[in-house]
Amino acid sequence: MAVTLEHPESTGSAPASEELSSRAAAEAYVGGVCFKLGPPTLIGAELEWLTAQGECSASGPTAAPRPRLAALAAALGPYAPRSIAPDSPALPLPGGSRVTMEPGGQIELSSAPFATAAELCERLSEDAGLLTELLGSRSIRVISASADADRHPERVLRLPRYRAMEQCFGGIGPFGKLMMCNTAATQVSVDAGADAAQVAARWTATHVIGPALLAAFACSPVLRGAPAGAWASQRMRTWLRLDNARARPPAEDWSDPIASYARWALDVPLLCVRRPDGSANGSVANGSGDNWSAPPCATFADWLGGALDDEIGRRPGLADLDYHLTTLFPPVRASGHLEIRYIDAQPEDVWAVPVHAVDALLSSPEIVAEATALAAPLTGRWLDAARQGLADSQIREIAADILTLAAAHAATPAAATQLETAARRCRASLTPSGERAGASS
Repeated sequence: MAVTLEHPESTGSAPASEELSSRAAAEAYVGGVCFKLGPPTLIGAELEWLTAQGECSASGPTAAPRPRLAALAAALGPYAPRSIAPDSPALPLPGGSRVTMEPGGQIELSSAPFATAAELCERLSEDAGLLTELLGSRSIRVISASADADRHPERVLRLPRYRAMEQCFGGIGPFGKLMMCNTAATQVSVDAGADAAQVAARWTATHVIGPALLAAFACSPVLRGAPAGAWASQRMRTWLRLDNARARPPAEDWSDPIASYARWALDVPLLCVRRPDGSANGSVANGSGDNWSAPPCATFADWLGGALDDEIGRRPGLADLDYHLTTLFPPVRASGHLEIRYIDAQPEDVWAVPVHAVDALLSSPEIVAEATALAAPLTGRWLDAARQGLADSQIREIAADILTLAAAHAATPAAATQLETAARRCRASLTPSGERAGASS
């Protein structure tokens, strides 16, 4: 259940692969690789933390330098990702989680898949504890915050993927670099479904309940370097303002998400094109092997159809399509399973609550249908949920009701207690940090 496409560790050229024969073949491939059909039995999660080197400053938890990559690699040892230690074995932690890095030095644990949310949370908690100890050995702190309130965005990973990403997003506005370097999330992954009908129901549910869960767990009101504006989730604001073609598909309207996702993916502009020597059509760019910039506004379908033959010099293969899929950032991403990406990183150990919420709300077809109907009035209200959060009376009421429904169907008494507590918190208009949400509407 851990994401297999999100964090490519190699900076080399794309592996050789056969060319795609047609758009229809490419769409069929995307549908098959992004939606693995089977009984929904597994759940996984990814936790992200901001990091800082040295003691906590009185002026703020992140008012300290970002860790040096060498210090991170030394602290992690055999668990270090190859993005910072190319010769590392990149072993999973004892609980099965793998360590990855984000561009601004954020550290991430991607869990193994588990049959129950309780086991997932137990093993992930153990791995998180070990991660904290390992980093602490080099005076590196992990910070449970979803937005950096103290530091301007700074990219520490120098991989060509992120250089191309920063260049692409920089032409749109400030939100790309802020997202890359100064935000952190809690992500939950679930199986897509046993057949097309169940996939459609679960896909719809994960989107329709999204604004309610986004608001319920929003806890990033301050983001250093963000344009002026009061938002409950500055982290989600960065995604919503980032790149509409890449991050905001009209997914709630997809009656057949398998086919629609495939069509959408091919029509998203290229973020980058992997090249072995930094060249474009044989001419060396900047004399280095890190120029992965893509022709502006060109889509994968353009490349596939031959429109980019002059600029790129070759047609794409399956490996290129696989890589393109890792550059799509919708609120729910199809990565073989459904990856729910709209929840802020939570304070301390509260990250287990959204995991239990998603697990309960998708635990049976009947509950999926009930949750979808309950949250239907908020369909598509992503901006309102991110901006106003629990300060909006309708969003607050439905968020609390959704968590109450999750508590009623939680897998364990402990999970039910956590969800009931979260529902009461929402009704009291309190954020996960215990702060009062903005003025009620």
